[in-house]
Amino acid sequence: MCGIFGVIVGDQSSLTAKEIKSITNSLFKLSELRGKESSGIVIKNNNRKSIEVFKNALPASKLIKETKYNELLDSTLSYCFSKKTIQPFSLIGHTRLVTNGDQSNNNNNQPVIKNNYTGVHNGIICNIDNLWKETKLFKQENDVDTEWLFGSLSHQLEDSNLPQKDFSTVFEKIEGTVSTAGYHSMYANTFLASNNGSLYCLAEKNGNALIFSSEKLILEDLIIQNKFSSKFSLDEIIWAGINQLYVIDDATAKFEKFDFHSEKVVELKKDSFTITDFSPSIPKEIKVSKLKREDYYSLLFENNLDEISQLKRCSKCLLPETFPFIEYNLKGECNYCNSYQKLTFIGYEHLKKEVTKYKKNDGKPDCIVTLSGGRDSCYGLHVMKEELGMNPIAYTYDWGMVTDLARRNQARMCGKLGVEHILISADITQKRLNIKKNVLAWLKRPNLGTIPLFMAGDKQYFYWANYLQKRYNTPLVVLCENMLETTNFKSGFCGIKPKFGTKHTFSLSGKDKAKMISFYGREYIMNTKYLNSSMRDTIHAFFSYYFLPKNYLNMFDYLEWDEKTVEDTLFNGYNWEISNDTTTTWRIGDGTAAFYNYIYYTVAGFSEFDTFRSNQIREGTITREKALELVNIENRARIESFLWYCKTIGVDPEYAIKTINNIPKLYRKKG
Repeated sequence: MCGIFGVIVGDQSSLTAKEIKSITNSLFKLSELRGKESSGIVIKNNNRKSIEVFKNALPASKLIKETKYNELLDSTLSYCFSKKTIQPFSLIGHTRLVTNGDQSNNNNNQPVIKNNYTGVHNGIICNIDNLWKETKLFKQENDVDTEWLFGSLSHQLEDSNLPQKDFSTVFEKIEGTVSTAGYHSMYANTFLASNNGSLYCLAEKNGNALIFSSEKLILEDLIIQNKFSSKFSLDEIIWAGINQLYVIDDATAKFEKFDFHSEKVVELKKDSFTITDFSPSIPKEIKVSKLKREDYYSLLFENNLDEISQLKRCSKCLLPETFPFIEYNLKGECNYCNSYQKLTFIGYEHLKKEVTKYKKNDGKPDCIVTLSGGRDSCYGLHVMKEELGMNPIAYTYDWGMVTDLARRNQARMCGKLGVEHILISADITQKRLNIKKNVLAWLKRPNLGTIPLFMAGDKQYFYWANYLQKRYNTPLVVLCENMLETTNFKSGFCGIKPKFGTKHTFSLSGKDKAKMISFYGREYIMNTKYLNSSMRDTIHAFFSYYFLPKNYLNMFDYLEWDEKTVEDTLFNGYNWEISNDTTTTWRIGDGTAAFYNYIYYTVAGFSEFDTFRSNQIREGTITREKALELVNIENRARIESFLWYCKTIGVDPEYAIKTINNIPKLYRKKG
C-alpha cells in the first residue's frame, strides 16, 4: 500500500555524493504516488556503527526539505566521501498510505523501530489482532502492524544462520501482504523480502551500489529522469520475486537470494550498531473534532420504512413511483422492466481463449486487474490468477474513500495469491477537503442530482489505469464491472432519461453529456458554494469517466455474475471481511456509499440496493419477495460507516443528519 525504496552504496561504487542525494530525493518524490500521508528515512553508516531514523507526518516532497532530514543525509555523505575510498553506507525510505495507526502519532509512521530491528514495511497484516494475542516475547506499544513484524524478525534473527527460515517463520503467520526492507543492529547486512512481489532491484553497472523500490516503473523513471543510463541499465532491473530473501552485504552492496525453504547456511556479517531516532515526537497538530457517542447519533437517523412501504411499486421489480422517469402500464409493470434486455454472456471458454493470447510463460506480468477491494474485483483477481493461470498485477486508485476494510481485503487477496499490487494514491488530504467542500455546498442547497459530486474524486481511476496500461505495455486490462449495478437514477435526477441496453455503467450519449453539463452549470450558478478548489478535479473526473478511451476486457461480459459463487469463493478461500454495520457484501469498501444511500433512501424511498435487486429480479436470479425482504434490511442506515465518512472529511454528522432529514420527502404528499 505504501512506497518503499533504498540505496546501498558499497566501497567500490562510482556514484558521487551529489548523485546519491539526487537519487534519494528522486526516489522519495517518485514513491510519493503510493502514499502521501507521512514519510521517513533510516540511514545506516557502517563505519560510524550508527543507524539513524527521521520521519514525520508529511508527504515526501515536504520531508526532503526538512532541516533535520538534510542534516542527517548530508552528514553521512560528507563522512563517507571524505576519504580516498567511499565508506559503505545505506539508506531506506518510506512514503506512507495510512492504514493501521494514525499518522499523528509519529511512532506509527515509518521507519519503525522495534527492539533490535528497524526498517520499512509496505502492506497490511490483516490478522494483526490475533498475532498480538499470541505474542508473549514482546509487548505492543503502538498501533502500526509493522511493530509486530519487526519485533518478530528481531527475535528470530538473533544468532541466526538460516535467516530465510526466520523470515519464512514470521511470514507464514501473516494474513495479508508484506514487502519489507530493514536492518538488524547485530549485522552489517540489509534484508529485503516480499510475499507478493512488490519489490524490484537494480545494481550499478561497474560498481558496488544497489537500488530497490516497490515498483519497476519507479526505477525506470529514476534512471531516465536523472540521466543515469551510463551507470544503471534498465534491462537489468530484477524482480525480487515472492517469498525470497535478499541478504545484502553492506560493504560491497552485493546480494544473495534465498528461497524461504532453502537449507543453505548464510554467514551473516556480525557487527553492532546503535539505533537513534531523531524524529519529532509530535510531528504536527492534527485537529480532530470530538464526536459524541455513536448511540446518540443513532437516535437521529430516520427509518421511514412504514411510509416507504406504502409507495406504489412495479409489479415485477421493486422500483417505486418516486424513481426518475418511471411509468407503469395497466398491469403495473414499469418501463424499466419492459425495456430491459437480459444480459448475455460470451462464456468461460471464450474468456480463457481471449486472455491466453496475452499469457507470458516466463512468469512476468501479462495483465492488469483493477482492484477496488470490493467483492467483484477481488473475485476477478481470483479468477485471473487461480482459474485462468494468468500473472496479473493488481491496480488500485486510492482517492481517500477506500476504506481500511477494502485495503485489508486487497491485502488478503494479493498476499494469498502472490500478486504484485500497484497502488496509486491521490493527494488524500486535498481530495477529502474537496469532498468536504462539495458536501457542505450540497447541504446548503440539497439536490439529488448533484450527489455524484461527492464521488467525483474517484473517476481518475480510469486515467491511471490507462497510464499503467501504456507504461507496462500491457494491452490486457481487466475490469470487473457488474452490469447488475446499473442504476439509471443518478443521471435521472439530473433530468436525463434512461437509455436501455447500454454496454457499460458509464455509457452516456453525447447529447446526454451536454444535458448533464448544462444541469451542473445551472446548479453551480444557483449555489456558488460549489465554486471551490474542487472544480478542477471535478472537470478532470468528468473527462476521465465519460470521454477517456477505455480499452478494457470486462470479465462479466464473459461470466455470469452469481452472488453465491462470488461470496463463497471470497469467504472460503481468502477469509474475506465484511462490515460490522450491514449484512450485504456490496459497497462495503466504498467510504461514500453509506452517506449517499442514506440520502437517497430517506428522501426518495429507494437506494442503489433497490436497483440492484430489481436487476436481479429481471434476470430471474431472485424472487421479488426475497428481493423486497433484502432491501428492507440493506436500506437501514449504516451508522458506523456514515459517522466514519463525516469524521474523515471533517463534516459535523449531527448537522448532516438533521439537514438530510429535513429535506422534503418525495413520498409524502404535499399539503
